[in-house]
Amino acid sequence: MTWQGPEFVLAIIAMSTAGWVITSWIRARHGYPVEGEWGGTVQKGDPETDRTLALLSSENEQLNGKILRLEERVAVLERLATDTPARLSAEIDALR
Repeated sequence: MTWQGPEFVLAIIAMSTAGWVITSWIRARHGYPVEGEWGGTVQKGDPETDRTLALLSSENEQLNGKILRLEERVAVLERLATDTPARLSAEIDALR
């Protein structure tokens, strides 16, 4: 094989391309981000992970709502415990 012929250049290009394909395949298989055509990265999408994330987000919103309601109830209980009995009786009578 001569070093000056087109075969050498084509062999270098083929080896580079094969190395890039093998590297990309290994990275994609193990979940690492893969470089796109223009230098950007492409993440491996997993529908199960996306579904789990959506479920956890909705559960988080529900729990935040419960916490807010419990905080309001605790505030009312604290007010009942610290208010004077006369004022509390007056408010109850006003509600009747």
